[in-house]
Amino acid sequence: MRVLPFALLLAVTAVPSAAQSFGAGENLAPYIPTPQAIVERMLEAAHVTADDLVYDLGSGDGRVVITAAQKFGARAVGVEGMPDLCRQARLRVKSLGLEDRVQIVEDNVFHVNLSPATVVTMFFLTSSNERLRPNLEKYLHPGSRVVSNQFPIHGWKPVEVVHVKHDRMDHSIFVYEIGKTK
Repeated sequence: MRVLPFALLLAVTAVPSAAQSFGAGENLAPYIPTPQAIVERMLEAAHVTADDLVYDLGSGDGRVVITAAQKFGARAVGVEGMPDLCRQARLRVKSLGLEDRVQIVEDNVFHVNLSPATVVTMFFLTSSNERLRPNLEKYLHPGSRVVSNQFPIHGWKPVEVVHVKHDRMDHSIFVYEIGKTK
């Protein structure tokens, strides 16, 4: 299994101004859009249905929340700290006529009340996942699923790890269920 080291991926694709940023010490990860095939596999791994409310933390251009609504019939909330990405995502949501199913919130992911969520998706570094873990534990109800692209949540036991090869790169999707993380 050949995996492109994430540090190399960051060096090649990261733009410092395009990081999920909320002030000194709060950069969670650079903005690297998740490939659409991986987005769909993440939502499938979470068993998303029309009964779910999906929150995507660091939602970027909105592809996860848009896919959750279009392909799975779910309602979805994207949480993004970068104003330009929020505007871009809102315009796309509007152009697709999904305003009744998808909301884009410009906010710090550490300040968002996640209690309505039944599924949370994210693509942050492991260290960022560790910083988010207390909020996930505080807000999410038993049975809620958390799906992390590429990076595990240390201290939690995944209910499933899905491995996907896409564009010659190996991806790992970590699926957690609140109440079954220990």
